[in-house]
Amino acid sequence: MQIPTDEEIRSLHLEHAPTRAAFDLVYTHCRIVCELAERVVRANLLPVDVDLVRAGCLLHDIGVYRLFDGSGGFDRARYVRHGVLGHGLLAEEGYPEALCRFCSCHTGVGITRDDVRLQDLPIPVDDYLPGTPEEEVVMYADKFHSKTDPPVFLTAGAYTRKAGGFGPDKAALFAAMVERFGEPDVAEIAHGYGHTVLD
Repeated sequence: MQIPTDEEIRSLHLEHAPTRAAFDLVYTHCRIVCELAERVVRANLLPVDVDLVRAGCLLHDIGVYRLFDGSGGFDRARYVRHGVLGHGLLAEEGYPEALCRFCSCHTGVGITRDDVRLQDLPIPVDDYLPGTPEEEVVMYADKFHSKTDPPVFLTAGAYTRKAGGFGPDKAALFAAMVERFGEPDVAEIAHGYGHTVLD
C-alpha cells in the first residue's frame, strides 16, 4: 500500500474544505492528533507502522467537511456521521480500505452495532471499532483534543467524564486505554497552539 505524503493529504483537505475556517479547524486538529499519537507511540515503543499512523491521524476527520452546508453552517446534530462520511470520501478518492477505516473507526472509544441500534444513530448498523494497533492509537490520541469553539485539549480525566456520558462501559474502555498507553502531556502541546486544557 502506498501511503500518501503529508503534502498530498493537506491538498486533499484543501480540496474538500468548504471554507478556509473549516480547513484551519479540521486540519489543525488532525495535526495535533498526529503529534499526540507520535508521542504515544514513542513513549510506549509501540511496534506499529508509524507512517500509517501519521497518515491515519491526518486523514481521520476529513469527513467533517461534508457536514458543512454551502453557507458555512455546520450540522452538529449529525456529527456522529463524520466518520462514515470520511470513509466514503476517501473511498471515492481511491484510497485503500486500510486508510478509509481511520475515519470510520475512531469515534469515541468505538461504536458497536448495539450502540447504533440502542441510540438510534444516523449511521448504518455495523461495528465501528479499531481493528489494528494503528487504528487504536489514532482513536486514542483523538480523545485528547476537541474541535469545539474554541478548540481545547482534554486531560484523561476530562475525557473519561465525557465518555461516561455514553455509559459506564465507555468510560471503563477509555480508562483501560489510559492504563495501557499512558497520558500524553497535553499542556505542553496546548501551549504551542494557544489552546486551553480542560481538566
